Amino acid sequence: MSNEQPVLGPTGRPLPVLPEPAPVTSHGPARVISLCNQKGGVGKTTTTINLGAALAEFGRKVLLVDFDPQGSLSVGLGLNPHEIELTVYNLLMERDVELSDVVVPSGVPGMDLLPSNIDLSAAEVQLVHEVAREQTLQRVLQPAIADYDVILIDCQPSLGLLTVNALTASDGVIVPLECEYFALRGVALLKTTIDKVSERLNPKLEIDGVLGTMFDGRTLHGREVMERLVEAWGDKVFHTVIRRTVKFSDSTVAGEPITSYASSSPGAAAYRDLAKEVLARVSTGEPARG
Repeated sequence: MSNEQPVLGPTGRPLPVLPEPAPVTSHGPARVISLCNQKGGVGKTTTTINLGAALAEFGRKVLLVDFDPQGSLSVGLGLNPHEIELTVYNLLMERDVELSDVVVPSGVPGMDLLPSNIDLSAAEVQLVHEVAREQTLQRVLQPAIADYDVILIDCQPSLGLLTVNALTASDGVIVPLECEYFALRGVALLKTTIDKVSERLNPKLEIDGVLGTMFDGRTLHGREVMERLVEAWGDKVFHTVIRRTVKFSDSTVAGEPITSYASSSPGAAAYRDLAKEVLARVSTGEPARG
């Protein structure tokens, strides 16, 4: 009998062995996942881009949906928001615009983008008067379900009507959470919103996982926050954590994911591990265990 102690990861739990994702022979139906947190600056957009790119590396066909009027996702993939002719706003509000009119290549093989810009801010006001206003995004994304394996929605940092639309359209939610005490405080409100959407609008919605971002394991503060996170969310917390690195800012400026900009960096490796965890959870319905 072995007396070897299990290797503990940054979350304080034994690290699981993450299987290499099995290749796919056909695409669809897509799992739709919202990246959601009403606090800004927690790594939602960075995670959407890099998780999407890592999933594409594993042969999955991915659609990224920029659902934030700031358009950070579109900018992070090298688009100029002022030069985009059609955006997700046109798709939501204009009946004659189809999904195929708006989707553009992301520059990453196997990954497409539904872009956004400041026009989307008007949709929040205009959707108030629509019938079934919470289901608008779900309706316009329907044609993409059969063509993609994963659809990732980058939500704006608020819990308004746009975010409710994203949650209503989703099968799962990933909550990126900065490893800081203040970041923990707002998560209860987010969970209440997710529970309400699940009860009233979308019974299939579940939390796929909570992702610790901007983690610095060298500090007691970072380790304590991670401990609190696992206490509060248990197995919902991904084993993968995203550490602070300047490479993320550099890759954003370059307009490409870290998986191609700095392919051998620890940041790229972390997002590949996250992609493995997400695919393992989706296929088994269970969080990976050590």
